[in-house]
Amino acid sequence: MKVMFIVQGEGRGHMTQALALEQILSNAGHTVSATVIGTSNRREIPAFFKQKTSAELHPVKSPNFYYDKKSKSINVWKSLLFNLVRIPVFIRQLNKINRAKNVHQPDVIVNFYDVMGGWYFLLFRPKAKRISIAHQYLAEHPEFPFAKGYSTQKWAYRINNKITSFNTHKKLALSFRKLKSTNNKLSIVPPLLRTEVLKLSPENEDYILAYVVNKGYSDEIIKWHSRNKKIKLHCFWDNKEFPDEWSPNPNLTFHHINDQKFLKLMSGCIGYASTAGFESICEAMYLDKPVLMVPVKGQYEQACNAEDASLANAGIKARKFNIGLLLNYITRKHQGNSDFRTWMEGYEELFIQEIEQLEAEAHRLKKNNPISFIPSFNNK
Repeated sequence: MKVMFIVQGEGRGHMTQALALEQILSNAGHTVSATVIGTSNRREIPAFFKQKTSAELHPVKSPNFYYDKKSKSINVWKSLLFNLVRIPVFIRQLNKINRAKNVHQPDVIVNFYDVMGGWYFLLFRPKAKRISIAHQYLAEHPEFPFAKGYSTQKWAYRINNKITSFNTHKKLALSFRKLKSTNNKLSIVPPLLRTEVLKLSPENEDYILAYVVNKGYSDEIIKWHSRNKKIKLHCFWDNKEFPDEWSPNPNLTFHHINDQKFLKLMSGCIGYASTAGFESICEAMYLDKPVLMVPVKGQYEQACNAEDASLANAGIKARKFNIGLLLNYITRKHQGNSDFRTWMEGYEELFIQEIEQLEAEAHRLKKNNPISFIPSFNNK
């Protein structure tokens, strides 16, 4: 079976999920021949993804979030207006996706929550079987804990879920905890964790690990640590204005994004503080590391992640990076995540089963050409 991925490039979570599924498919004798991945002027394909995938990469320009001047919260209106102006650019990128599909002739296309992937499924209707994978699709389950007090953002969240899964044959909702599927088009499945995480032997050393996807949150960490300089704290950020391993205080070190270094430090930390991205929370849960979750302001899905992960005993949620809250939780309340490890057992076979169920029909239809409803700007 030949598979093509379409991967959202915002953050690292969807990319690590894609790498994990590529490995699972490869072990089962299938091939991921191409990966379309979203990029922007401020977002490049990380080195770790280029190094670890065997698929041919096809970067495309995709919609992007814009943040406030402090790089802490999403500016919803600026994001919306900027992306609307770039619609002609995105139309050309849809044709680029279609050309990649025509070259590789996949039996199955998997979309990892990319807006361009959803529009491609709707407007081009490729004959390959189409699967959409994301934690966000768990919002369709009756037990999903929506964050309260964000009515407009809740509406936008649901709309984005619809867009990214337009015209899909199956949705796989990644979940922190085991839930019973309630409809035929939605399957509740465990998280997709990379082999590197599963092979780690966690220990508890003497430091806290932090990850801040937006550099504006570093001010909160520095401010807290200035009052607690005896606590060892390692923090990863995407800020090239400072050198790697920059240390503003003794016992506080800021690292550039480095996948292997991050996993090594995750394995040895006593606790993890981060914005509430799904993937790294799952990694911490698997390694039994209690988590402090600080959702990015304006990013509703992270507010929901924090609610959901709290129900799964991952840790605690907060509005600021107050590491003291995490230290208090570690000493008083954390009870471990044995249920999460049980939920992860046999997950590889579950994903293969879900995808192979669509394979037979994909083989019957793959020779048919899709009908494009958008004119191609470049037929070369």
